[in-house]
Amino acid sequence: MGDLVLVRDHGGWVEVTLNRPDRLNSFNDAMHLELRSALTEAAESGKRALLLTGAGRGFCAGQDLGDRDPSKMDGPPDLSQTIRTYYAPLVRQLRALEMPVICAVNGVAAGAGTNIALGCDIVLAAQSAKFIQSFAKVGLVPDAGGTFHLPRLLGEARAKALALTAEPLPAETAAEWGLIWKALPDEVLMDEARALAQKLAQGPTLGLARAKDAIQQAATNTLDQQLEIEAEYQKACGESADYAEGVAAFLGKRAPEFKGK
Repeated sequence: MGDLVLVRDHGGWVEVTLNRPDRLNSFNDAMHLELRSALTEAAESGKRALLLTGAGRGFCAGQDLGDRDPSKMDGPPDLSQTIRTYYAPLVRQLRALEMPVICAVNGVAAGAGTNIALGCDIVLAAQSAKFIQSFAKVGLVPDAGGTFHLPRLLGEARAKALALTAEPLPAETAAEWGLIWKALPDEVLMDEARALAQKLAQGPTLGLARAKDAIQQAATNTLDQQLEIEAEYQKACGESADYAEGVAAFLGKRAPEFKGK
């Protein structure tokens, strides 16, 4: 692990920070690899929640365009290779993690930075933060899952307007529209995000992981398919130690002690 991604272990959960603040945490290839490695390590070490944020005054400005500058290349770049090698695997990995993934957007989220945040499960943002689909400013289309998440979260009209105009969307409006979960005062963002990560990590994470997966599948499933997934996942959860503990705690009028098993 290098220093482009910082990892802070909180016991049951992990805090992962994009760390190129001088470049608004824009992605280069090395930062991609470090982030993917951090996510893999969190999953393999049995962490039960993950918090993703950015260092400095912004969350992430997307791709570092200095690394994809046609004037410095022998020919035009193959940006499909960038997506297939880096951004698409990252978004798939975030959505596949069997734990809640919280994103704390501490400042501007632009381009792929916005869409990586939307690939997380719960997005909190500072009130000063803005979400920008900046691709139109350089003649590109939203990537990193942007064309998937935007219309599903906002509807086609708003998705198209954001993509075609590249107008900044303030955090409070993003929350009102349902793009993110909450917009919070800047000074309490990280405290609230860490408290949420801690709370989720102490929850019935086996069931939370299946709830996450079921909701994600609903985007492309029929009702009948979704009802069957609910039945299958409820069977697995009903056989878990967490369910037995939850029921015992409820009937005993005490706080549960979930183990994620």
